[in-house]
Amino acid sequence: MSYQDILTSTEDGILTVTLNRPDKLNAWTGQMQDEVKDAIMAAGEDDSVRCIVVTGAGRGFCAGADMAGLQQISPGGEAAEAATSGGAANGDAAREDIESLYPGRFGYMYACPKPIIAAINGACAGIGLIFTLYADMRIASADAKFTTAFAQRGLIAEHGIAWLLPRLVGEAHALDLLFTARVFRGEEAERVGLVNRALPANELMPHVMDVAGHLATQVSPRSVAVMKRQIRASYFQSFARSLEVADQEMAGSFASFDFKEGVDSFVEKRPPAFEGR
Repeated sequence: MSYQDILTSTEDGILTVTLNRPDKLNAWTGQMQDEVKDAIMAAGEDDSVRCIVVTGAGRGFCAGADMAGLQQISPGGEAAEAATSGGAANGDAAREDIESLYPGRFGYMYACPKPIIAAINGACAGIGLIFTLYADMRIASADAKFTTAFAQRGLIAEHGIAWLLPRLVGEAHALDLLFTARVFRGEEAERVGLVNRALPANELMPHVMDVAGHLATQVSPRSVAVMKRQIRASYFQSFARSLEVADQEMAGSFASFDFKEGVDSFVEKRPPAFEGR
């Protein structure tokens, strides 16, 4: 499919989505939002895709919402849009269940059964930062600049960041980053737990693609999809319910092709050929 604000390519089971407005540091637009969602949801249904990587063209990842669009927002306009966006989408019951737990603009990323890696190559601010919080892993350039930005624009903690950020970095760090809207770099993002790794710029994409390649070839896509769903649902479950779900899912795993293939490939000392079933 042809897109306007993103580029996509698929190789060796890895879909790479590139935010492609480099002259604007990939500032977020409604068009970009629709295109990213379309690409990720399509990949979620595509058995040939095992992992999704999202990065930015040029010097930035995403410098936040396009300011021209923000200037056009009327009182109540954004709130009305937010209230009607998201919710459960068509698809299997498990995906619908996760989307009902995480409504809003980016809940579909949690519902996507494929692992999503945000490769943060540069400026990452506002809604661009929020977008990365819905990825399953975040790997950044050590020099990448981050900011929540909202307090400096007269805005609040939107699109779920008030719920997500403290769970990643703790309340003290979350309040610091939200209240001050200060700029911090990839190294600090790693230190507080916002990103998994912060690497020199020239090492970022090789490392990301190594991780993505491992996910695409060395682990069961069925296992990853189930575990992703378990983790996302667990925030709304008691320990007893989480344990009950795990017992049910383990029984299903024993009956799967990928379980047999995982054991056979280990015993036979060969690479696995998982099929996701």
